[in-house]
Amino acid sequence: MGGHAFFRPDTGFELAVVRDEFDVVLSLLRRPGHGPPPGVEHHVHEIPDAPLDEAQIDGVIRLAEIAQLSLGLGRSVLVRCHSGYNRSGLVVAHTLRMSGHTSEEAVALIRRQRSEWALHNPVFEDYLDTGLDVVRLLAGLSEP
Repeated sequence: MGGHAFFRPDTGFELAVVRDEFDVVLSLLRRPGHGPPPGVEHHVHEIPDAPLDEAQIDGVIRLAEIAQLSLGLGRSVLVRCHSGYNRSGLVVAHTLRMSGHTSEEAVALIRRQRSEWALHNPVFEDYLDTGLDVVRLLAGLSEP
């Protein structure tokens, strides 16, 4: 779980460029020049760090399914967004939910391993508590 930039105390902010460190890269935001190179499996589904519509939620679910399958096959997976906190956290947490964790356990694990600031978007926390499958159905009802 990461972002397109990171902070080093000695040098400041640096761009995070994916090379071949991972077998699968799942991007919720695309930035030119950030990789991965050809030959690395890459799935992109851009979403905002804001309430999501039915298609966006469906993409989050699809990316989580790819992550779960890839991890089950022993492949290394990077889930990334802008800063590596909310959007990527939503995908990682849903992957953990599919593996049997409660939403509270998933969020706590992510905050412990990534940052206390991870998943600080209350809408995304509500999505996890409700369940993305239900949220997708409800979002579909509200669209024209």
